[in-house]
Amino acid sequence: MDAAVIFIKKCYTICSMFISDEEFQVLIGQVMDELPSKYMTRLNNVAITYADQPTDIQREKLRLRGNQTLFGLYEGIPLTARGAGYTLVLPDKITLFKLPLLAASADHDALRKQVKHTLWHEIAHHFGLDHDRIHELERGAG
Repeated sequence: MDAAVIFIKKCYTICSMFISDEEFQVLIGQVMDELPSKYMTRLNNVAITYADQPTDIQREKLRLRGNQTLFGLYEGIPLTARGAGYTLVLPDKITLFKLPLLAASADHDALRKQVKHTLWHEIAHHFGLDHDRIHELERGAG
């Protein structure tokens, strides 16, 4: 049995809830509707998607250890780094990882809050904010 299958079984064993892929897609759509429209309308060339968990390549690229998890990931060129030569490029991608989000959530309300927080965090990366600035803003320091 490979590690992904073991992880999925562990998650569904320890998670206090289950949500289908269709329900998760609906939840993401609802959360997107709740985020400030002044930012959502400025998303430019970004695909928002989900996967059960990060791929081995994503985990390797981020140097995640076996005990570390990831709720979401922004992959692309932030708006602040796009210049005149930014043409004919594939969309940036924000991926939400369903199983780690489920594992960290005690109930549907907690899942909704974590999905919203994670999506907002990844969108902030699209706008060029680094982790320090995102955390500073989350603390209300600026």
